Amino acid sequence: MMQPAHEHSHAQRLAESARFHDYRYASNPVADGSVGAIPAVQWEADLHEQGITRTLPLDNSGLLGCAGPATSPGLCANFVHIRPSEAIITEANATSQLFFVMRGSGTTCVANTQIPWQAGDLFTLPAQSRATHVAVDDAAIYWVHDEPLLRYLGVEATRQQFAPTLYSRAAILEALAAIVHDPKSATANRISVLLGNRLFPQTMTITHVIWAMFGLLPVGANQAPHRHQSVAVDLVVDAKPGCYTLVGKSLDPDPKHGGRIKDGKRFDWKPHSVFVTPPGLWHSHHNESGHPAHILPIQDAGLHTFLRTLNILFSRATAGGSEVVESAG
Repeated sequence: MMQPAHEHSHAQRLAESARFHDYRYASNPVADGSVGAIPAVQWEADLHEQGITRTLPLDNSGLLGCAGPATSPGLCANFVHIRPSEAIITEANATSQLFFVMRGSGTTCVANTQIPWQAGDLFTLPAQSRATHVAVDDAAIYWVHDEPLLRYLGVEATRQQFAPTLYSRAAILEALAAIVHDPKSATANRISVLLGNRLFPQTMTITHVIWAMFGLLPVGANQAPHRHQSVAVDLVVDAKPGCYTLVGKSLDPDPKHGGRIKDGKRFDWKPHSVFVTPPGLWHSHHNESGHPAHILPIQDAGLHTFLRTLNILFSRATAGGSEVVESAG
């Protein structure tokens, strides 16, 4: 029995977007370039050190081939510059917003909550947070949120998963100092404090999507490379010339080089500058400055941890070259 013409036309319209791909060529679009790789790029501090009160997205969307602004497929990092006695409003369709005060002091008002802040403080805001930031003196804030992820999913953030939370500079440094003075830290690959929230005991992250780590890079440190599947948007908190990060695809097999990254791209640490560490790439931090330094990597690792896809791996030098281990120790 023949299908009526109107039913055939309707079926054709329903099938217009259907495509069929050979698994051999379509199963890994990142490897063959169909999906662009996440670039390892850097933004300098002079972007927020002068000019008018404004928000400056660190936008990679053109390179990523996604709607912007976006620093990575799931996160958007921004510099927020506020001149003395001025104010600015921030708002995003995001489940999580993180603010780190690079310099200055002031107050953030959101709904019925007021958050006083000064340099070195960090605070988080949940979904549907329209915030007004008022600066006492010239201020710069590092603002990261997950609006690119929601834009890709085509959804609106409507439920608040946590309350506004403040992590003062003093509390962060106290927690880091406790780790530094732990005897076991002498052999640790990283000396860092992960900022968490009591509502997320499963992922142990600052929000259910975002991870924040405040790390110390000691004098003379040459940290062994590690890698993970989350994207890291790294803010240099403080550093002297001679601190840098190497990022690359593979490890040098020569045991003389102690498992260093082969042909690594170098990012010199400059205070209040930002660089991106792409997923799956080895990266190591080095301090030849003679002074301690600090870094604040922000990642979408809360989501990856929940999905069980973070896959943090560390390299360890051996007599024959290097080996890969899962432990952070």
